[in-house]
Formats: sequence, C-alpha cells, structure tokens
Amino acid sequence: MQIRVFIADEHTLLREGLRALLAQHSEVTVVGDAPDGKTTLSEAVRLRPDIVLMNITLPGMNGMEVTAHLKRRLPTMRVIMLTSVKSEEYLRESLRVGADGYLLKDASHEELVLALRNVTQGRKYLSPAVSGQLVDGFLNPIHGNLNQSPLHRLTSRERSVLQLIAEGRTNRSAAEFLSVSPKTIEKHRARLMQKLGLRNASELLMVAVEMGMIERPGTLSRLIDRSYA
Repeated sequence: MQIRVFIADEHTLLREGLRALLAQHSEVTVVGDAPDGKTTLSEAVRLRPDIVLMNITLPGMNGMEVTAHLKRRLPTMRVIMLTSVKSEEYLRESLRVGADGYLLKDASHEELVLALRNVTQGRKYLSPAVSGQLVDGFLNPIHGNLNQSPLHRLTSRERSVLQLIAEGRTNRSAAEFLSVSPKTIEKHRARLMQKLGLRNASELLMVAVEMGMIERPGTLSRLIDRSYA
C-alpha cells in the first residue's frame, strides 16, 4: 500500500531530512512540503496526500488551525502532529481539532514509520511520552487541572494572534494575514493581555515560547542528525 505524505515544517533542513528518511521506504512517497500554515493548507488541498506531517508551530496560521480547516474540507485526510512540545494540553487540543497522531520530534526513524503505518490503517498514534501524560491526566484529574496550560483559556483566533505577535508582526501585518482590521487585532491583543495577566509584548513573546507556540532558537530535531549520519 502506497502512503502519500506531505511535510509541513518551517525548517528547511528538517523537511529535507524527513524526505531523505522516508525515501528509504518504497511504500512512502513525499508529494510535497511547505514552510508555513497558509501554504500547507492550499497545497494539501491541491495535492490530497494521505497523511500530513504537521508542525504545531508553523508561522502565521499554526498547525492546529490548519488541521481544523483540513479536517472540515477533507475529513478522510490524516494528520500527524510532529512537534517538540511534550504537553498534555497540546495533545488534547490536537485530538480535539481532528489530528490522527501526535509524534515527538525526538522520535526514532522506526517510530516515524510505525506512526505512518498505524494512521494509514485508521488507528491513532501517540508518542509514548505524551500518551502516558494523557492517561495520568485521566487517572488524576485534579492534578491535571492544577497544572493546566494557559492555552485552554484562549480561543483559536486568540492563539493565532498570539503567535503572529510573537513572530514580530505589527497589528497591521497580523490584520492583513488574518484578513481582519487592525482594530480587531488590537482588541484580541488586549484580551490576550487580560486573560494571561501580561503587561507588554515582551511578556507575550515569553509566554508564546513557554506554551510551545514558537520554538526556542536552535531546537532542531534529532531526526535531521540521524538522516545525515
């Protein structure tokens, strides 16, 4: 059975590394890739891959938002979140928007292929490191609620605005990207500051990094190292 894969990640080296890894398997064909959310959405709709390997922290439109759009338009398309974020909150949100898998970027080559095969066959695949957190959250709901991420307080649009601000966009640039007015962005920014108890854009940036919405500098997957070893 041939598996057609699309890779969505902002890092060129990671996309190339994944292509090199997957080229070793005759059952897998990489049909395309993209460095940002809007391109991923348009190209995935055009190419109709079986599976999209989706980075959560895509520039502009984040991976969860892209996944939600894809699942509404193409319900049978499979999506595996490929991320360095070991967060129960992000795992839950990914499953809520329709993701079929959640794979950590420090996964082995073998686990990547296993995830692709499982999802192709209609099964969910969750990296053991995060699936254990999910089970623990169900078994210990009080403990899970006490450690809940601020992410759950934000709407999907507020998360998008937070990410755009963290990427350094102005209100006007963010408004153009989301096809809304600058005043709408200002209102979302004010609500973000209020909900998260923040005072300025620098604090917003720190929160975005801590929540995994944008990656810390220098955090490239060990997948790359293995693919070129």
